[in-house]
Amino acid sequence: MYSGIPFPEINPVLFQWGWFAVRWYSLAYIFGILGAWWLARLMSKKSSSTFTVLKIDDFLIWGTIGIILGGRLGYCLFYNLRYYSEFPLQIFQVWQGGMSFHGGLLGVMIAALLFSWKRQISLLTMGDILVCVAPIGLFLGRLANFINGELFGRITHSIPWAMIFPDGGPEPRHPSQLYEAGVEGILIFLILNTLWWFVPAIRNRRGTTTGLFFILYGVGRFFLEYTREPDAHLGLIWHSFSMGQILCIPMILLGLFFILFSKKNLIFHQEI
Repeated sequence: MYSGIPFPEINPVLFQWGWFAVRWYSLAYIFGILGAWWLARLMSKKSSSTFTVLKIDDFLIWGTIGIILGGRLGYCLFYNLRYYSEFPLQIFQVWQGGMSFHGGLLGVMIAALLFSWKRQISLLTMGDILVCVAPIGLFLGRLANFINGELFGRITHSIPWAMIFPDGGPEPRHPSQLYEAGVEGILIFLILNTLWWFVPAIRNRRGTTTGLFFILYGVGRFFLEYTREPDAHLGLIWHSFSMGQILCIPMILLGLFFILFSKKNLIFHQEI
């Protein structure tokens, strides 16, 4: 039986000047997007694809809008639809928190689909690059969740690194944000980038890396949810599954779809 490690006193606000405040959470978004943009440009030069450096620069705004709008609307739709249907103006108060990865992913997918159609880029080639850089933002975002003391884990007395979170009561809990940072950020980043950079057969088989990301994230997040405290207003659905787990199921199926059909480019024509 372990009593738990006290939560480190980290101010969620890096610095504040009057009404203007810079938060670690906002910095996670900024540096996650900039880091993804930098790596995507390197990957474009390596692959000599239709998703050129200039087009990556242009997509930066599209992708950012997709992340923010998709993440916010996804949270409102998937996690708190009843509340936001009663108070729709609260949707715009993003400073109060509430972003969904699955919603952000859907927003980026829509942005990528529209951008590839307008600029005549191979959607699969574009997707393969985007999923390789996405874990940068995921890693930083989970660290920001930890600093905020939010999205903490379930109660446990069986591990020495269990932590007592300020808003989690007196019981020690899993630091699930750090688990997610390690799996969603570091592990998936290493797997996908190792395959893309050093295995030409994977890099040249359009859609394979995209499919792997969906599967790896979906499976990893599904099992990590067993250590994460379910949302208080939702609890468990179907008696044993969280909303995050349910949203991962179509993700895994979509990943299998990309893997099975990527070899012969049966989903989209090579350069559509």
